[in-house]
Amino acid sequence: MAGIYIHIPYCKKACHYCNFHFSTTKYTVSEMLQSIRQEAVLRRNYLNETVHTVYFGGGTPSMVSPLELQLVLEKIQSLFTLDAQAEITLEANPDDISKDNLIAWKSAGFNRLSIGVQSFYALDLEWMNRSHNVTQALESIELAQAHGFENISIDLIYGTPLLTDELWRENLKRVAGLNIVHLSAYALTVEPKTALAKMIAKEKVSDIQPQKQVAQFDILMQWASANNFEHYEISNFAKPGFRSKHNSNYWLGTAYLGLGPSAHSFDGSTRQWNIANNALYLQSLKKQLLNYERETLSRENKINEMLMISLRTIEGIDLKKMEVLYGRAEKDRVKNLAKKWIDRQYLYEKDNHLMLTSTGKHYADGIAADLFSTSD
Repeated sequence: MAGIYIHIPYCKKACHYCNFHFSTTKYTVSEMLQSIRQEAVLRRNYLNETVHTVYFGGGTPSMVSPLELQLVLEKIQSLFTLDAQAEITLEANPDDISKDNLIAWKSAGFNRLSIGVQSFYALDLEWMNRSHNVTQALESIELAQAHGFENISIDLIYGTPLLTDELWRENLKRVAGLNIVHLSAYALTVEPKTALAKMIAKEKVSDIQPQKQVAQFDILMQWASANNFEHYEISNFAKPGFRSKHNSNYWLGTAYLGLGPSAHSFDGSTRQWNIANNALYLQSLKKQLLNYERETLSRENKINEMLMISLRTIEGIDLKKMEVLYGRAEKDRVKNLAKKWIDRQYLYEKDNHLMLTSTGKHYADGIAADLFSTSD
């Protein structure tokens, strides 16, 4: 189930917490979309299998004209073999969702929307420096559903200084009431060099409170269980049949191609990432050149990535698969290290899989790191 990711590196304004690669300077948008199409031509042999998912992310792809998006998607369809039922996702901000855009996106071939709501609490949106308001968030979802988009995901952020536990419960209650089929929910993180990090350093805003985030993650898990949302990855929740196929590809370790500045690609043995500089990316494509770095994964890298990614999913670490790929000694090493986490009731073993308990989900990355292989 190969996938293609297209990074559209533009936003209307900079959210305080964001560390993704983007620009608020928009005069190069058309040139960028043309360059992305050209990169697709140069990379057309990267995936030699049917593509099941295409994902337009960013940045804010919904701020680009529907025609520009359609031209990129048509180029992808002409160069790669897409499955007839391919999941084709567009990330969209509420303030970009209109009747005309929805009709155009649907006509172009998009069948899934990922809407960057982040919060249904007005002061939270202002604190994050989001470009939309609560009314736009609510109306955009209802409008998208009315225009035939059944497969809608929304993003929410918890653990912000202004978000009380009760307000977080209200946010989740809104999700249930809107008949959303997929939710991605993330704890606020303070990334280096972001506006948020600088404001915290200058004591202009409060720092995050880890215990508050723990409590709100527990509220989230309880809500998901009570509302028929499958907690299929640490930060992702879906109604039956509505898991994100594209993101699931990443967690299953399948091949994917990334197009656009800063986009990452993976072919099973190497990872590569495009330069995270719009001007240099454009200059390179004008010369028909690809500008990227590459890393060949060692056996140790592959084992550790499998442990890190698998443990975050509902299926957990497949010990039988680990033995097939890396040998019985490696499987036994992981099982032995896992015993102390099982004793603490952070992990449990079932049907040759190691899986996180609800408590263990708070410590997923630390547990995975403890299981890492340290030598080839």
